[in-house]
Amino acid sequence: MTSPELLPKALPLLALRSTVVFPRGTIAVQMGAADNVALLRDHPDQEFQVVVAVAAADDPSAEKVTGRIGVLARVRNRTEAGRDTVQVTLDGIARVRLGVAVQREPFPVIEVTAVDELLPVGDAARLLMERVLAAADTLLELNESFPAELPGLLGRLARDPSAFADLAASRAGFKIADRDEAIQRLDVTARLEHVANRLEKEVARAQVLDDVKRQTDVKVEQHHREFYLRQQLQAIRTELGERDPHESDAQDLLRQIEAAALPEQVASEARRETERLRALSPASSEYQVLHNYIEWVLALPWSKRSGDDDIALNKVEKALDDRHYGLEEAKERILEYLSVRKLLAHKAANSHGPILCFVGPPGTGKTSLGEAIAASIGRAFYRISVGGVRDEAEIRGHRRTYVGSLPGLIVQALRRVNVSDPVLMIDEIDKMTAGGPSGDPLAAMLEVLDPQQNGSFVDHYLNLPVDLSSVLFICTANNLLDIPAPLRDRMEVIRIAGYTVDEKVEIAWRYLLPRLFEEHGITTYDLQFTDESLGLIASRYSRESGLRGFERSLASVMRRRARRKAQDEQGAWIVDTARLEEVLGAPRYAAEEAEIEPEIGTVTGLAWTAGGGELMTIEALRMPGSGRLTVTGQLGDVMRESVDAACSYVRSRARALRIDDASMVSTDLHIHFPAGSVQKDGPSAGAAVTLAIASVMSGRPVRRDVAVTGEVTLRGKVLEIGGVKEKVLAAYRSGLREVMLPASNEKDLREIPAAVREHMHFTFVRTMDEVLDQLLLEAPMVALADEAPAEPAKARAAVLSDRPAQPRRRGPDRPAPEGSR
Repeated sequence: MTSPELLPKALPLLALRSTVVFPRGTIAVQMGAADNVALLRDHPDQEFQVVVAVAAADDPSAEKVTGRIGVLARVRNRTEAGRDTVQVTLDGIARVRLGVAVQREPFPVIEVTAVDELLPVGDAARLLMERVLAAADTLLELNESFPAELPGLLGRLARDPSAFADLAASRAGFKIADRDEAIQRLDVTARLEHVANRLEKEVARAQVLDDVKRQTDVKVEQHHREFYLRQQLQAIRTELGERDPHESDAQDLLRQIEAAALPEQVASEARRETERLRALSPASSEYQVLHNYIEWVLALPWSKRSGDDDIALNKVEKALDDRHYGLEEAKERILEYLSVRKLLAHKAANSHGPILCFVGPPGTGKTSLGEAIAASIGRAFYRISVGGVRDEAEIRGHRRTYVGSLPGLIVQALRRVNVSDPVLMIDEIDKMTAGGPSGDPLAAMLEVLDPQQNGSFVDHYLNLPVDLSSVLFICTANNLLDIPAPLRDRMEVIRIAGYTVDEKVEIAWRYLLPRLFEEHGITTYDLQFTDESLGLIASRYSRESGLRGFERSLASVMRRRARRKAQDEQGAWIVDTARLEEVLGAPRYAAEEAEIEPEIGTVTGLAWTAGGGELMTIEALRMPGSGRLTVTGQLGDVMRESVDAACSYVRSRARALRIDDASMVSTDLHIHFPAGSVQKDGPSAGAAVTLAIASVMSGRPVRRDVAVTGEVTLRGKVLEIGGVKEKVLAAYRSGLREVMLPASNEKDLREIPAAVREHMHFTFVRTMDEVLDQLLLEAPMVALADEAPAEPAKARAAVLSDRPAQPRRRGPDRPAPEGSR
């Protein structure tokens, strides 16, 4: 410590940025900062005193160090190291406290005062020095860069704790901040504890690094040992004339490639990948990837076919008739399609036919039709469900660079059926997700389902062309409009509409009841149905286009009878209305009878849904106002535009309809479509909406015994609509026997079952004037509304007369017909 009398009041400040000088320590340092160089050149003496402090690199000003502890040092051995660099040697003398700056330019001069250290008391300093020495010895063993002489130097300073702490802090490789922290601590005990803690942290860090190095060395040594042993083993096998298992595996793969009769391009690629496999170690991760790839190539049926290419049309027709009742239009289209395939089977260049797509409501037999086709032509059948698929790789496969990559669903299906000409059913194709971050699977299906392209379909995993031209693809969908137009264009659409009540009754007798009796362990001696009870279940408990709900209701009745039989109840149940209400509860649907009383502003329309056709009532109401139009019922944009067009047309025809022009301006209209929770859209309700508005504005009632459908233009033209079959069936189920359709839809009558066509009357119109003339009644006839339902009543009577007068039972004396499933 320097005596206060000999210490100057102010000294130049030498700001250090990358090193620290301790009392009793000596360092050589190069000065390049402008203020430090100015200080040294302002003092030409070889030796002079300065005060040294650690300054921040971004702000080395004197104000930042005021009040901190610095080191009084002597500058000597000055050497010009460059144009703006001076090298000096600094000898640390003692700690001093830094005061305020008395000069700032060209270099700072700062006031300094002497300070006293707080010496340790008791054994605390000895214990801390022992910790420091132990940590230094450990670091010397673990860290090769640790100064080897430091433990010995520290041992010589055991009697001077202050010098011991300063030496350890200056030579142990601490960071600048940790060394400066040691400078700031005047309490020697605290300084020793700081040094001991920092050294022990360095010991812990060095131990972790040493453990990692030791483990790495062990693994490297083990790999070297394994390599050496493998080389020795190979040399021993060579001497004994034995083959390497790795080489044997590659030879087996090459033999399989030659025996598999692969296409030339496929065989060449398989051989090339096998040669790559030879060069890899079995422990390599790429080895297993290549091995799996070659196994996939060998497992695919590149040229294996189901057998006879000849399609027996009589077998197909019998299979379809045995397993499906009705669906005559669909069966005809299927047979026509297979006939073309049969005639062109031996003309490879022209054997490409369209892709079949069965479109219809759920439960109408689309999937089972595909199974029947495959069974009848002797081909393997496989169903691929693509509902909810949103990744293009599910169709095209993953590239081999990904861990766990696999081919797409199409190639996987070929491997499972093990033939190259199966019947593949792409189920629920309308429910595939289009677009997204993982690609567009619908776009990938374009190549699969294009007869002109799928002869060389490339899966990303295989990266080889796969011939899909021999595959008979059959797609199924509930809603054709959900399939993109480019994909829809590649398919031959076969529509499968819903079943009528009479068809469901016949299907139950032929197929459902025999199978359900067997599945539930009961017989016709235990439970007997009638046509009336089956019709009641179909119309009042499971009103749907398909058969799934109908079958569930039948199964519920059988389960109840099976339970009673298990409880030793004897006798046969005859299923009637009371029994159905006991088992199934009250009917879920009201009787299928449409409203037929003429009303003003109310029209019976027809709607198409994914579940089949439905009746749709359109209501119109007028009230005093300012000509405002209100539309309710959760409608889409297209349907709202149809309402606007209908309103404009009626206003343009106001004089012909005997509507006062003033009333059009002073009247508000409200158009409502009941079942407001159901989303509705489409233009086919245009004729019905126009009729409702004309009725309410003219005060003339509308015939309700006629269902109306058709799109209307502003000029009053009635345009073609879709879903005719489903809409007519809905009208038939509801008891209506007359339907008004656009003239352009007359061609669609051939799709309607003959049993329904016989009982329906169809009116075809080209303009809205024809609709108004035939369905708008004269105002005086409202009083005769009680007589209006006469004709519909006769129609309902005709419906009832279509059924047998006596209940039809098929019990033990009346077996089910042949071909039942």
